[in-house]
Amino acid sequence: MLRIHFTPHDLQNVRVARQPDPLWELICGVCRLETGQGPLEFGHWRRSARARIAADPAAAHALGPVRQLIPAAGYIPDFLTPPVTGEGLSAGLELVRGTPRPRLVRELTRLAESRPVPAWTTTLGRPGARDGLGLLTQALARSFRTLLEPYWPQIRSAVADDVALRGRTLLDGGTQALLDGLRPLAHWRAPVLEVDYPVRRELHLEGRGLLLVPSFFCWRRPTALADPGLDPVLVYPVAKIPPAAARTGGDGLEKLLGRTRATVLTAVAGPGARSSSEVAEAVGISLPSVSYQIGVLRDGGLVASHRDGKYVLHTATPLGRRLITGSGGRPRPGAATGPWHDRGHV
Repeated sequence: MLRIHFTPHDLQNVRVARQPDPLWELICGVCRLETGQGPLEFGHWRRSARARIAADPAAAHALGPVRQLIPAAGYIPDFLTPPVTGEGLSAGLELVRGTPRPRLVRELTRLAESRPVPAWTTTLGRPGARDGLGLLTQALARSFRTLLEPYWPQIRSAVADDVALRGRTLLDGGTQALLDGLRPLAHWRAPVLEVDYPVRRELHLEGRGLLLVPSFFCWRRPTALADPGLDPVLVYPVAKIPPAAARTGGDGLEKLLGRTRATVLTAVAGPGARSSSEVAEAVGISLPSVSYQIGVLRDGGLVASHRDGKYVLHTATPLGRRLITGSGGRPRPGAATGPWHDRGHV
């Protein structure tokens, strides 16, 4: 578990990246390429990418050094994912190319503790040596074009959907609702955000704030920079529509969840947060039944809940909304009635 400690100033400085970061997507994408993870979400992409690599010796050659620095699990050097600027791939590669040699030595030494490090890395950043960093950034750029560029519109679309939802959540409920909305990937227990993570870590923000970075190729759990001294980021996976919901047409949500649960989810996914009693009134079932159904949806990562005074308010998570959109679902007429509350790298 990663425990991120907030101060009051940090809570005022929580931000969400507005678009996918090319280097974070590339690093996560290389990890997905090396494994069989997410066969439904990434299987078609993986087969297509491997076919392009097999047909292009130059692309395979460029991917070689990139793979050597990116293990499928465990430590990955932080310099490969510089600060997220929103200025695109070229700006990120320039930051990689400008990495100071002491930092390169420090991070590559740490990588060598868990896996063999190729000899060519010893020249990176060394004065008078061949421009190893330049060659590495060229390899990163070529790998991006091979692995991600054909899918970039889809990646941007999925991230844009997530950012739009996070923005609505923030406007409706503030920072607390935004952090609550990260369930089940993370749980907000003020003043600490507890993140599902492969190792136990404590990260004290100490007034630096936190940048949330939505990612298409991040998988299962969020990831972060290994060095606590760098600007804090939390990269988290965006929702990807399960094909089972997309294939079953307009009644896909009911087939996937059952009629009552699908109706409750659709009612919760309106333009604001709703209390359990409001959902019960809109759907037409008892309050205990609504509470049970919302609990099941929340455990499945489809609904997030937070307390606002004497009310517990509910809203759909990005995955919940993507399920509704992907199945062709639309809010029932009754769901629009009633009062609304404002509200390691892997």
